[in-house]
Amino acid sequence: MMNTRRVRGAQSLMAAVVAVLLASCAAPTSAPDGSAARTPAPPGASASGAPGATASAAPVAPAAPAAPPAPPPIMPFDEAVQFAANALFSSPNVAKFAGARSSYPLVIDPLVDGNSGMQSVATQTMESRVTGLVKARYPQYELQPFSSATLVRAPLVFIGTFTPVDKDGRNVGEREWYRVCLALLDLRSGLIVSKGFARAAKDGVDPTPLQVFLDMPAWAPDPATQGYVTSCQGPVAGDPIKPAYLDRIFAAAQINEAFAAYDAGRYQQALDILKGVQGTPAGDQLRVYSGIYVASTKLGHRQEANDAFARIVEFGLAQKRLGLKLLFQPATTVFFADRQVTAPYPTWLRTVASKAASNHVCLEVSGHTSRTGSEPINDRLSLARADYVKTLIAKDVPALAKTTRTVGKGWKENISGLGTDDKRDALDRRVEFKPIDC
Repeated sequence: MMNTRRVRGAQSLMAAVVAVLLASCAAPTSAPDGSAARTPAPPGASASGAPGATASAAPVAPAAPAAPPAPPPIMPFDEAVQFAANALFSSPNVAKFAGARSSYPLVIDPLVDGNSGMQSVATQTMESRVTGLVKARYPQYELQPFSSATLVRAPLVFIGTFTPVDKDGRNVGEREWYRVCLALLDLRSGLIVSKGFARAAKDGVDPTPLQVFLDMPAWAPDPATQGYVTSCQGPVAGDPIKPAYLDRIFAAAQINEAFAAYDAGRYQQALDILKGVQGTPAGDQLRVYSGIYVASTKLGHRQEANDAFARIVEFGLAQKRLGLKLLFQPATTVFFADRQVTAPYPTWLRTVASKAASNHVCLEVSGHTSRTGSEPINDRLSLARADYVKTLIAKDVPALAKTTRTVGKGWKENISGLGTDDKRDALDRRVEFKPIDC
């Protein structure tokens, strides 16, 4: 009996803690049950607002709500992942959605960095830890491959983000810990079944992107990726899955297969899969075009790679943000010395200039730096790099000299915010192009 009470007490504590952590993933806009938040009716008023028998009595101020319990401490990586996953899989909401089923097919759509949308060594490790936990403690979940054939059976889908944040849990200051957000999705109902949250320490975490993402030349907001992230971080259990994610989930399974082939060195297989996805309505995604670009480059298919890069530029300009990984030597406006890295830069910039001119758009070119050194110096350096890139695109299309403005952002709009000054935070040192009003 004593053990039972302890278990129930621990479960109650975990439920209270998870409720607090929900606010760490997204600012709550609804009541805990998913309904709109309500203000308690004062004494003497009915639920409809009509006065009751004591309507003439002096109004009594509603009691102050109880203070929420403090969030859990920042935990070591493995403990944080286990904490969040246990909360998610043991949620009573799962039984509500399962009905009479005693087991549930489960697939894992690979976890991503919540800022960049990229898979990394850390997110891959999280997936491995979750897989081991399910096999050891939750036999009712039948783990299956994340594939089109499995998705036809409408399994539960596990998704998650791992996001570096500052001390206040935001994506603006120096990154001090990681926010773990997990969600379980029901494809039969189109609803979010349960969620799990935790805070992880930076120690021992390897945020290096997987090779296919390291090789990609650009970044832009992608509705498909944003749909994944917001389905995980934004809503509460019982809310609908974001359509931007749900409508593309079969394509996501094929993209995952292609990226696994790429990371294994099977570039032709990756290219074939991605070209097939590109031909579908769900194929208009940055990671599809980027995957075709890097696979074609590996295979030496220059024209196919150039065509794919043109689609990347068109996609980014349509999304109003296109960041290119133009790497410079430290503290200079000189491109990186390795020609293997910088050889495609002229083609990239020529394509940007051509697309901007043909679309008759003006451009804002912004330079960005990683979070090292002083802020004023980084602001000036990022502006100087933007100015340099402007001169390069104006050589290809002289009219852009008058229709392009430059700005230095320093580290104000970091995506990773890691400050490692290596391949892990290359996106933070991007040069970004935005269409603006002329």
